[in-house]
Amino acid sequence: MGRTVGAIGLGAWQLGADWGEVSEADAHATLQAAVDAGVTFIDTADAYGDGRSEQIIGSFIKDKPQITVATKMGRRVAQVPGNYTLDNFRAWTDRSRANLGVEMLDLVQLHCPPTPVFSNQATYDALDTLVQEKRIRAYGVSVERVDEALAAMARPGLASVQIIFNAFRLKPLEQVLPTARQAGIGIIARVPLASGLLSGRYDEHTTFAADDHRNFNRHGESFDVGETFSGVDFQVGLEAVRRLRPLVPDGATMAQFALRWILDQPGVTVTIPGARNPEQARANAAAADLAPLSEETLAEVRNVYDELIRPQVHNRW
Repeated sequence: MGRTVGAIGLGAWQLGADWGEVSEADAHATLQAAVDAGVTFIDTADAYGDGRSEQIIGSFIKDKPQITVATKMGRRVAQVPGNYTLDNFRAWTDRSRANLGVEMLDLVQLHCPPTPVFSNQATYDALDTLVQEKRIRAYGVSVERVDEALAAMARPGLASVQIIFNAFRLKPLEQVLPTARQAGIGIIARVPLASGLLSGRYDEHTTFAADDHRNFNRHGESFDVGETFSGVDFQVGLEAVRRLRPLVPDGATMAQFALRWILDQPGVTVTIPGARNPEQARANAAAADLAPLSEETLAEVRNVYDELIRPQVHNRW
């Protein structure tokens, strides 16, 4: 992509929909707090609030050329491979350009399309055409599964892979991150706090709003269940967090510890925690200032994963 970004970015799904109500004023305050704390990378999608997230970001970045905005496309139509065509790509990116108020999109990612799309050369030919037409600077993919990431990384024009990666999702360590490092492909680690589970703020009595995916998608009713709590059973996740909590350095929060763990993994370019208010945005950004975790701590995270989490998720994604 040719741009340098800070290691902690901002995921903007929650500014559009599916995380409970966030007002436009609160969204702008959150964006401003993130940028003031050093964030230079914002990730959004045309499907977040059907464009609301992009529009809010577009109004925010008008005088901020230092910000790199990545968006995603493809989830506003039926999820069949035949919809992933050049004509649709042009229409989708034109809409995102209008929403964001830019002539050229910094980075466009296919938004977890059907698996066959990743292996179709016509997909990448169409994306290359968008670059040639100066609609986009670069393109990447957002994936659900490791095999999808590996298929996409075999293509020469790919700039980035966005994948769920956190202390509850270790499978990308095996092949995806090493392959990306070798190929010079950026890794965008999404769902870094496992939908908030790794923030340490939840317990057995926590409830979520009706319009929050942590309520309505716990069993994959609306989209891939791996996007909600990283596919981990809520009760098991709570137990794992209690096991991890003693590892948190003095003066740090559980969420900051979880983000620092991601930054300590070779091959990660940027991670994109969401934030619904300025305080969360500032706290997330501050995780980059923590000292790297010790080898002993990293080993204990692996132990907790192997014992509690691996049986639930490792063979699925």
